[in-house]
Amino acid sequence: MRYQHLIAPARTAPLVAVAHGSRDPRAAATVEELLDLVRRRSGLRVVTSYLDHAPPTPTQALGGLVGEGADEAVVLPLLLTAAYHSKTDIPGALTEVRRAYPRLNLRYGATLGPHPAMTSALERRLAEAGVTRDPETALVLAAAGSSDPAANATISAMARRWRGWRCVVPAYASAARPTPAEAVRALHESGARRVAVASYFLAPGHFADKVRDESLAAGAVGVSAALGAAPELAEVLRQRYDEIIIQGEPAAVG
Repeated sequence: MRYQHLIAPARTAPLVAVAHGSRDPRAAATVEELLDLVRRRSGLRVVTSYLDHAPPTPTQALGGLVGEGADEAVVLPLLLTAAYHSKTDIPGALTEVRRAYPRLNLRYGATLGPHPAMTSALERRLAEAGVTRDPETALVLAAAGSSDPAANATISAMARRWRGWRCVVPAYASAARPTPAEAVRALHESGARRVAVASYFLAPGHFADKVRDESLAAGAVGVSAALGAAPELAEVLRQRYDEIIIQGEPAAVG
């Protein structure tokens, strides 16, 4: 039994990834780039779906798999925090799928974040923007923001745990305060000479563009790009899949 953790899980169930979706075509292209990386690294069958703005929906994607003869699937949300979409929208869609395909062994996993690898991915994106870890540089961790306090608390906790900078403060593009630009200005007013912004977004789009433009206008020395097809995210997605396979039982949905 003490060697059980060394046994690799059998990866046979297809992975259905559920992204938020966006009107910005860059978002879907980035999601596909990330999932292509997962396919190459894991050998998994990976199917893409979207909650909004792009086909297929999770129901359509899973129905297609059933039509091909699949009798099991692992569904993973391509979301960086657990909030309304992961707690309500996706489970609601999966409840409908269960009713339509009662023989389908359907398992639902955790969101991408929070995960320790996210900090590494964020720092690599910052380095690409010309900003490296520095005890004299203050950092703003910019997330989309949510009406769910628990999701915003997750971002605050990430900021508190992040070491190696003058300080790290959370900020939100919507639904909560401060905004990234407000945080940049407040840090300058508190005495920070250099302030950078780490963009905690999966893909480029409206929020990422807004955060970049407003933060630079507020005096940020650099703003990282969205996480995108980061190898750290591909590894987290593989880990989330393995967690579900190792559990061996369908997660409760609906």
